[in-house]
Amino acid sequence: MLEYDNIRLELEGLEGPIDTLKDALHIEHVMTQISELESRTQEPDFWNDVEKAQHLQTKLKRLQKKVDSFMKLCSDREDLLVMCELCDEAEDAESVTDVTSGLEKLKDEYEKMRLETLLTGEYDKNNAILTLHAGAGGTEAQDWVEMLYRMYTRWAEMHGFEIKELDYLDGDEAGIKSCSLLFTGENAYGFLRSEMGVHRLVRISPFDASGRRHTSFASCEIMPELDDTIDIKIDMTEVRVDTYRATGKGGQHINKTDSAVRLTHIPTGCVVACQAERSQVQNKETAMSMLKAKLFALAQAAQMEKIEDLKGNQMDIAWGSQIRSYVFCPYTLVKDHRTGFEVVDVDNVMDGNIDGFINAFLSGMKIEK
Repeated sequence: MLEYDNIRLELEGLEGPIDTLKDALHIEHVMTQISELESRTQEPDFWNDVEKAQHLQTKLKRLQKKVDSFMKLCSDREDLLVMCELCDEAEDAESVTDVTSGLEKLKDEYEKMRLETLLTGEYDKNNAILTLHAGAGGTEAQDWVEMLYRMYTRWAEMHGFEIKELDYLDGDEAGIKSCSLLFTGENAYGFLRSEMGVHRLVRISPFDASGRRHTSFASCEIMPELDDTIDIKIDMTEVRVDTYRATGKGGQHINKTDSAVRLTHIPTGCVVACQAERSQVQNKETAMSMLKAKLFALAQAAQMEKIEDLKGNQMDIAWGSQIRSYVFCPYTLVKDHRTGFEVVDVDNVMDGNIDGFINAFLSGMKIEK
């Protein structure tokens, strides 16, 4: 049957790209690493240093997941080829839809793994800290931050990333003034670093009784969560510590005491805040980690070769230097001004479907859709 012939040709055509993917992912080297790490876990003194052992096991799990995903990609392709052959011989027209669906899933998985080969930055595998700030525009801008908050949390849920709210400041009437979120999962920073910059909204404001069109801005900062291997010295005499009562979601459980912590690094003006935990001590520890990440970024900024890697595409966080525009009126369009990638289904984007923008940024291509 012609349908199966076409599917078979596509499956056979994937053999070369998958072989190239194997080399790009260094699968054979990774398998060697796995064997070495598994041998170390069998050593009698392996658990003498619990922290080191846990770190090694996390690395082992990450490497094994990479190999398993690639092996599944290969086996899925082989299974589809066999299924295609059997259905073609049986002239089973009803199974064309199932085989076609399997082919599309295979291509999606291949593309996902191909993009991971582009995550070659030193910090791409790290967790990510995302911070949103409302720009000029009052309630309208604060509502825009809440819309972006929803967009990113939806995206994270679709991709299996864990989300932890570190800080949350309600808007005056509606929306969010600012918030910080921790995205936990493999390559969280690598994927999210493309979102660094100013996001612009154009719509008929629901807060304007006259029904006029408004333009609002929100800044998005993305930082990698740093582990203990990065040693940042901070002189605490140069840090102002403010405590206050937590607000926002979950506040009814944690706002009975001044548990929230805000740290200001006086020499640089860097400000971070955390209210995620009930304990002031825990919030201070988390805030210190956030401050270290910010100061590390500033230190790396002095090395121009590194700053691009750490914070993605560097643009001034100033109103008017937007990286992406979201237009709801008089037409619908979301356009990334760095890559040219655009989508007309703005509602779908706001539901967290931003992979097209992330992929275009990682691929470094000027794409129109």
